[in-house]
Amino acid sequence: MVASAPPYVITWQQFPDHWPLPDDSLSDLAQPALAAALTQSLRLANRLPETALACTNYGICATVNDKMVVKAPDWAYIPRITVNREEVIRSYTPQLQGDLPAIALEFLSETEGTEYSIKSTYPPGKFFYYEQILTVPNYGIFNLKTGVLELYRQENHTPPYKLQTPNEQGRFWIPELDLFLGPWQGERENLQGHWLRWWDAAGNMLLWDTERVALEQQRAEQERQRAERLAAQLRSLGIEPEA
Repeated sequence: MVASAPPYVITWQQFPDHWPLPDDSLSDLAQPALAAALTQSLRLANRLPETALACTNYGICATVNDKMVVKAPDWAYIPRITVNREEVIRSYTPQLQGDLPAIALEFLSETEGTEYSIKSTYPPGKFFYYEQILTVPNYGIFNLKTGVLELYRQENHTPPYKLQTPNEQGRFWIPELDLFLGPWQGERENLQGHWLRWWDAAGNMLLWDTERVALEQQRAEQERQRAERLAAQLRSLGIEPEA
């Protein structure tokens, strides 16, 4: 038996500066807010190293059979870039400029379909591109309307994807980030709806900036009340707190 050659050859070349990037228009105003929230909570929790890249609607490139392919996931995390950030302003090429992405996320709203495309001919569909070309270990498809997250995973950058089952809390473990990812319903920036959040291994949710401020205010108020109770106890004993 003669082994057949693979149907495509993958190489890694930098995206030409003069080429236009893909224009994936947003269909939901919550999408950029959701992406920004995912990045912010990582940064505030010191989970976003200086060499990492968390990107939104940002072109990730590969060359397939001598043809450049660029897809811009709604959110992606790249553990390590090996070039100056000035070199990845417009786009990013794995292997040439750093690591393969650890996770790519697509957000569904009014329309859906392209996120599931396994089209292998040029230009390839998103599902096929993330699974077979980029071999992203984790690919998530999140429905903003229903709050349902589908997570597909492959081990060691080896296809195929397998649909994962969430834990009892509805979260998925992402070992490359050492964090859980799952849906959460609530409000942020005056937008009420479904969001994606991070939790650490102990189940602690990574907070947004507004939540951190509120938590500090709560702690300050509790400390003020504790001090007032202590002062009242001292006065009942005939002792002035100031003394």
